[in-house]
Amino acid sequence: MRPSDPTARDHQGHGTRGPVPEGRGPVRYGPPLPEPGLPVLPELAGVVAGTAGRPHAEPPGGPPALLEAARGHWQRRGLAAEHAQVIAAPGGAPLLLALTAALGGDVLVPRPCPAWWVPQARLLGRDVFHVPTPAECGGVPDPYALLETVRRVRAEGGDPRLLVLSVADDPTATVPPPEVLHEAVEAAVGEGLHVVSDETWRDTLHPGTDTVLFSPAEMFPAHVTVLTDLTGAFLPPSLPAACARFPPTGQGARLAERVLDFLTATGAVLAAPVAAAAAYVLDEPEEITARRTAAARLHARVAAAAHRAVLAGGALARPPRAGRHLYVDLDPLRPPLAARGVTDAQDLEDFLTARLGMPAPGGHRFGDDPAALRVRLSTGPLLGSTPQERGASLTSPEPLELPHVARLLSMVGSALGELRGSAGPVDPVSSEGNGPAGEGWESER
Repeated sequence: MRPSDPTARDHQGHGTRGPVPEGRGPVRYGPPLPEPGLPVLPELAGVVAGTAGRPHAEPPGGPPALLEAARGHWQRRGLAAEHAQVIAAPGGAPLLLALTAALGGDVLVPRPCPAWWVPQARLLGRDVFHVPTPAECGGVPDPYALLETVRRVRAEGGDPRLLVLSVADDPTATVPPPEVLHEAVEAAVGEGLHVVSDETWRDTLHPGTDTVLFSPAEMFPAHVTVLTDLTGAFLPPSLPAACARFPPTGQGARLAERVLDFLTATGAVLAAPVAAAAAYVLDEPEEITARRTAAARLHARVAAAAHRAVLAGGALARPPRAGRHLYVDLDPLRPPLAARGVTDAQDLEDFLTARLGMPAPGGHRFGDDPAALRVRLSTGPLLGSTPQERGASLTSPEPLELPHVARLLSMVGSALGELRGSAGPVDPVSSEGNGPAGEGWESER
């Protein structure tokens, strides 16, 4: 017999959601992608304004100029794509919804995973199974746990068909080593699963970390669909757009056709200004590349400083390697948190959001154990409180020395220092040598 609520189960049948307080539902109140915290480029705003007067609708799946730009984007990253193998949609969530509908069957995801993945399958009435991740990274399932999950689901009458993973992960900010990624995808393909590779954050790798990123589409091109939400590295959240690259096979072409049918039926069509903005950024003119590079460098420095503050405050976190966030485990601070009434992820979310004055979504939002004291902290709010401050953070050669950045980072250290009983706030800027840079995630997963 299958679990009574399989959408909330992992491979051992353990619940992953737990009770959700009234008014704090997992979808409407779930966290969005971490925002850049930076002003919109004038050139991008000009493109949007210049196309706002177009009266005609864009075709489902995206206009030819956008699809050609997406093809070139992937071509430059070693992934050839013909026009028929690329589709665009107004955001990653509608595109993943269409993919899940087209593929059918049960869905497997790593634990934790981006908050926007699972609602798509639940909306379709599909069963979702969370699979533990390896000790060294998030974003991909442990291959042995994946095989065991597939075996158990099939033994219970299930039909696993889809594995969603990420090569630069939200929420853990990690990048799976190529050999770990290969083993996970090989296990999935061997079991007949189709793989959707969420590569939203692949262009936000932190410089200077010697991180190597591969797409599973380079390893198993006939079995992987690549999905990129452009509001990760390229567009502001006000311009939602995403693209998918399908396998260069007949089966991949048929899958693309089914996805296009679903997008058409649901009216998931890009507005003309958004389509023009997406085509513009995917063509990667010099100003876009320069902004993306500068933003990645800035968020990397702030994330590293926040990571040092977290470790110095007695909490745990894997070193961030991509994106605009880090995933923090406060289990070592459980006793002082319990004394303040914080006993689970929802309590921790409420406590830190109020204490820091910035969103601190709990791990339960990402499919993690609700009893675990984990949160995702974003770097965007640490860049400043005004457009002027955030602009100064972007252009400064030493952003951590700016008073507003130092003050905001100090708040993170102070909050943890108070819990730990520290005599004063931690200075993340001057504590760079405190502890090995690659340590800090020793909690049992």
